[in-house]
Amino acid sequence: MTRRSFLEVALAGGAAASGAYISLARDMSAFAQASGPIVIGHHCELTGGFASWGYWHNKAALAATKVINESGGIAGRKLELATEDTESNPAAGARKLRALIQRNRASFITGSVHSGVMLASIPVATEMKTVYFSTGEATEATGERGTRYSFRTGTDTYGLAAAGAPWAYANLGKTWTIISPDYAWGHSHYKEHKAVIEKLGGKVYDPIYVPLDAKDLVPYLARIPQDTEVLFSVFFGALSIAFYTQAKSMGLEKTMRMYSVSGTIEAIAPADLKGAAEGVYIVENFPRMLKYKDDEFHKAYNKLIGTDDVHARETGSDKVNAKSHSWQSWENLFALKQAIEASGWKQKSDDKGAIEALEGLKMANSLGFAQGAKTLRKEDHSGMIDCYISRIENDEFHVKKKVSKEEMASMLPPRYDFSKQPL
Repeated sequence: MTRRSFLEVALAGGAAASGAYISLARDMSAFAQASGPIVIGHHCELTGGFASWGYWHNKAALAATKVINESGGIAGRKLELATEDTESNPAAGARKLRALIQRNRASFITGSVHSGVMLASIPVATEMKTVYFSTGEATEATGERGTRYSFRTGTDTYGLAAAGAPWAYANLGKTWTIISPDYAWGHSHYKEHKAVIEKLGGKVYDPIYVPLDAKDLVPYLARIPQDTEVLFSVFFGALSIAFYTQAKSMGLEKTMRMYSVSGTIEAIAPADLKGAAEGVYIVENFPRMLKYKDDEFHKAYNKLIGTDDVHARETGSDKVNAKSHSWQSWENLFALKQAIEASGWKQKSDDKGAIEALEGLKMANSLGFAQGAKTLRKEDHSGMIDCYISRIENDEFHVKKKVSKEEMASMLPPRYDFSKQPL
C-alpha cells in the first residue's frame, strides 16, 4: 500500500481505515526491524557481588561495539548495544532479560557471567526464542540445562577440569580437597573435577562449601584433611581475598599445593594480596601477560580495552581486568556478526539460519577473536579454546603449560546434541 492509497482509505473512514492502518503499521515495523540498527542485549553484572567482573564485561562489549560500528557495522547496519544490570541476582537477572528482549527489542543476548543468573536466564531466553551467549562457567548452561538457544564461546567447569585436572594430578598430587562457595559454580567444579581425579585413580574428599556471606573462613579451612596434597579452591571477589589471605596465615601452602582456576583471582592483582597468592597454580582462559600470547591481535585488544601488558591493570587506575572472562563479551559480538552476515539474517524470522551458522562456527585468531582461534562446537554449543596453566611467581602469571583447543576437545566429548532440537 502506498502512502497516497492509505490516505484515501483513511479519509473514507470506517473499519477499512482501521484495518489499513494496522496493516501499514505492521509492514513499517517489519521494514524497520529488517533495515534499522541490530540490537544486541548485554545482560551484565554492573552491581552486586560480580560488579568487579561486570565492569570489564561492560567495557569490553562497549569497545567491541565501537570497533564494529567504525568498520561498517553488521551487514552494513549499525550495532546498537542495550545493557541491563542483573544486579548479580538470579531473580532480578531473569526480569532484566525479559526487559532486554521485550522493551529494548534485543534480537540476541550476550549474557551473564554469574552462573546463578545465567541458569535462571536460559529458560527465559528459550521461552522467548532468543539466542543467549552465556559467559559464566557452570557446565549446565551448555549441558543438562542447555537448549538450542544457549551458546558459550568460553570454557565451562567440564572443560576446565579436562584442561587442567590431569596435569595437576600428575604434577601436584593425587589426594584432593575442594573448597568453594555454596553456589552453582562451585558445585559444578566439584562434580566435574571429582569425576576426572577419581577416573585417574586419585582420591577426592567431601567438598567444603562456604556460605556466600562468610567473612571468617578459618572454621572451614580447619576442616581440610591433613593428608590433602592438592587444595582446589573456587572463590571469587571478596571471598577470594579472604581465602588467599587466611589460608596463607594458616600456612596451608607449606603442606599442600594450591590449585585453582582464573575466576578465583579475576580482577585481583597478586601484588595487592601481599604474597598470599604466591605459588598458586591457576588455569587461565587468556594469559594475563602478553608475552605468553605475543601477537598483534592481543596487543591491539589490550590497547583498546585499556590495560597494560603485564598485570592487566587499567590505564589510569588500579582496577585489574577480569581478563580470562571479559574477552567473551567482546568476542560474542564478533561471533554474532559473523553468523548474521554468513546466514543473511535480517530479522527475528531469520533466527533459524543464524543459529545454524553459529553451530560449528569457526573463528580465526584476529582482532575480533583476540583470545585465539576457536570453534563453537555444533553439538553442545561449547567453545573449544586454548587454555593455559600458570603459576603466580613474583606477583606475575607465568605460563607453565599451554593446553591447546584440540587437546581439550579430545578430553571432553559432547554429552548433548542441541542441534537436533526443533526451533
